[in-house]
Amino acid sequence: MTEAQPLAGRTAIVTGGGTGIGAAIARILAEAGARVAISGRREDPLRDVSASVSEAATPILFRTCDVADRDSVASFFAWARGELGAIDILVNSAGINIPNRSAATLAPEDWDRVLQVNATGAFNCIHQVLPEMRQRHDGLIINVCSVAGLRTAPLGGVAYNASKFAMAALGRSIGEEERDNGIRVTTIYPGEVETPILDARPVPVSDEHRARILQPDDLAASVLMVACLPPRARVPELVMIPTSQSFT
Repeated sequence: MTEAQPLAGRTAIVTGGGTGIGAAIARILAEAGARVAISGRREDPLRDVSASVSEAATPILFRTCDVADRDSVASFFAWARGELGAIDILVNSAGINIPNRSAATLAPEDWDRVLQVNATGAFNCIHQVLPEMRQRHDGLIINVCSVAGLRTAPLGGVAYNASKFAMAALGRSIGEEERDNGIRVTTIYPGEVETPILDARPVPVSDEHRARILQPDDLAASVLMVACLPPRARVPELVMIPTSQSFT
């Protein structure tokens, strides 16, 4: 470990690593010296992220995975362990939303998919790393949630809000259960972020609005801060919103 690469020797998994927040997190962890593997449903964006890091960074490995599919998740983590060894850091960043978000317009299959990816997907990945982290009495799990997991708003929609409340409860519960086993869980609650998920908004988002909200690199910086803390320090929850966004 060096000052330039504070995470040298550590391993990290980032789900949803092909775009947006997940891609930014993967890059910053690799630049900090961590050995990183990313997952996502499409191979081309994963490959692009892997190719985007500087020569000074640790290479980013990638493989497709659908976090909502337990067999896919099990296969991905088996591959990642073979490539990286024991997993020190898990970042759950995979997430989706849908255009028809109100209870009156929400299709049951869309409800199922949003919950499966945003909430069950995080559980599926935690389920994979928890035994080895418990055995080592060491591990860091970071869940990229949303302020929609703290308070409901029509903007997120019924399914998204419910999924993020579930993700928040998942993180709080496991954090309390496993703190005596040396496992730290951080749930990050971002406000609006300029990511591809904005493309699923019922009303298009202007370029001006995209420019003044949080950027993926802002969230990545907070993840790096948490990851670089010593094992004695735990950050259960962290809220980050654009300066222009209300938190009341």
